[in-house]
Amino acid sequence: MDAQGRGRADDIDPADQWVLNPDTGEYELRLAPSAPQSGVPGPRRPPSRETGQSARGRTEAPGRARPERPGRAVPPPRRRRGAPEEPLPGRRGRRPAKKASKSKKVLLWTGGTMAFVLIAGAGAAYFYIEHLNGNIASVSDDGASTGGFQKDKAINILLIGTDKRTGKGNEDYGDAGSVGHADTTILLHVSKDRSNATALSIPRDLIVDVPDCPTTQEDGTQKIIPGTQQVRFNTSLGQDGRTPSCTMRTVTELTGVKPDNFMVADFNAVKTLTSAVGGVEVCVGKDLDDPDSHLKLSKGMHTIEGEQALAFVRTRHAVGFGGDLSRIGLQQQFLSALMRKLKSNDTLTSPSKMLDLAEAGTKALTVDSQLDSIGKLKDLGLELGKLNVKNLTFTTTPVIDNPTEKVKATVVLNESTAPQVFNMIKNDVSFTAVKEQKKKEAAAVAARLKGSKAPASEVRVRILNGGAVAGSAQETLSWLQNEEGVTKSENAGNAPAQLAKTTLEYAPDQAAQARRLAAIMGLSGAAMKPGESVTNSQGVPAMTLTLGKDFEGAGVSLTAPSKAPEGVQKSTADKVECAK
Repeated sequence: MDAQGRGRADDIDPADQWVLNPDTGEYELRLAPSAPQSGVPGPRRPPSRETGQSARGRTEAPGRARPERPGRAVPPPRRRRGAPEEPLPGRRGRRPAKKASKSKKVLLWTGGTMAFVLIAGAGAAYFYIEHLNGNIASVSDDGASTGGFQKDKAINILLIGTDKRTGKGNEDYGDAGSVGHADTTILLHVSKDRSNATALSIPRDLIVDVPDCPTTQEDGTQKIIPGTQQVRFNTSLGQDGRTPSCTMRTVTELTGVKPDNFMVADFNAVKTLTSAVGGVEVCVGKDLDDPDSHLKLSKGMHTIEGEQALAFVRTRHAVGFGGDLSRIGLQQQFLSALMRKLKSNDTLTSPSKMLDLAEAGTKALTVDSQLDSIGKLKDLGLELGKLNVKNLTFTTTPVIDNPTEKVKATVVLNESTAPQVFNMIKNDVSFTAVKEQKKKEAAAVAARLKGSKAPASEVRVRILNGGAVAGSAQETLSWLQNEEGVTKSENAGNAPAQLAKTTLEYAPDQAAQARRLAAIMGLSGAAMKPGESVTNSQGVPAMTLTLGKDFEGAGVSLTAPSKAPEGVQKSTADKVECAK
């Protein structure tokens, strides 16, 4: 353990207080009463009065006084290694043991030393983890999340950058009195198999409806903050006392994707995280000089950190058309560079950088109440670490200028392309071609839709509600019978379990019926589940259609898009792009 890991240079590491007893060949802890404490952050636990359990896990016998230090009772002398064993009374002595070779002694002592280092390190790690837990600030998710990410499911994390000017030096930037709006918002979707991810930027000036937001107050009480219609997206945070959970609800209303967790970063996060990794490399395609953000860079590659990194992500007047959409492109380039640096060997193999990152990350971020410990953050990091940056796609919510404005200041959704982008994320569809095996699997699934289709009048199906809104099964039954000619259908009530996605299960001899119903319902090949038929109320074999949580109404197609619409801007995190 080096001096940096101990905290102050004059602190004494616990490892230095264990000494080898030459009489016993064992390591013993020797602590003087005035010995300095370890510099590892975190409180030292006192012994429990009730159980006698000491801070190091030893149990004191009830009623027995613990020996004082340094005059603690010395155990009876032990037999030296290699010396003859004293026989017990009444027993014959055994042959003297063979003296261990010098190399074996070295091996034993080395093994003992390594074991101790591991144990001492684990103790230090415990206190350090407690210290990191103390760094983490959390805010209630107010029931707006899914309850937290899960290792066996796709992950959706809402990343929010605020314009709150807290921290030393930040008061010089723009609106010093900002309550902290959602100026930079990214919905990060990581696929279920961790093979790809999509980072969707949501413009701060996008016109949205902010819903009513139940919000936990500082005293623990709940207050519903009324929603507002047709306002800028960034007012979903800070305005009228709204917390990140309200931004989370707004994103759900906008995209149909319910985030698992959120993370909020302020100006200090950009400065400290970039400094912790030793700077990130960015490229500019022209000389940049923005007096508003204090950024001044010449054309070419630059390594930026601290104040300069903050200026880079805040710049908008010096790039593109000088608006927020141009700044989004810079921010995506910056995050791509940060991801590459975080995944690089010079970061992952540097203990000092990893410790600096742990400190900076836990101090700079505010997380939701489902992600409020270093253990949970570590688990999330392990899941994100499985991702290859070449399959991390950055894209922006498709928008157009607000047609109601003469002076263009805000944007609205591009209704022709935005729903397709949202559906791709909702249905875990990658924006990048990932693996050949994935292509083969997709082709096999798509093949279920190919082949002859039975007439609608021959389709027999039982409809169950497995997660859709109440009444969906009856609504679908009426639509199929009255408008689509599927007269041999029936409402079978609620499914025994809820499903995220709608499914159609059928027997091999019902494939033609399944293809017809899939065409009518707009089902994808992934929704079709070859299996077994069931008997309907007339005693005749029938297919089973289970409406999942993705069901949006009779006649609404359930087929997810297979690729991004034409014209949607996108870039991958493995490539360096120059800002212009």
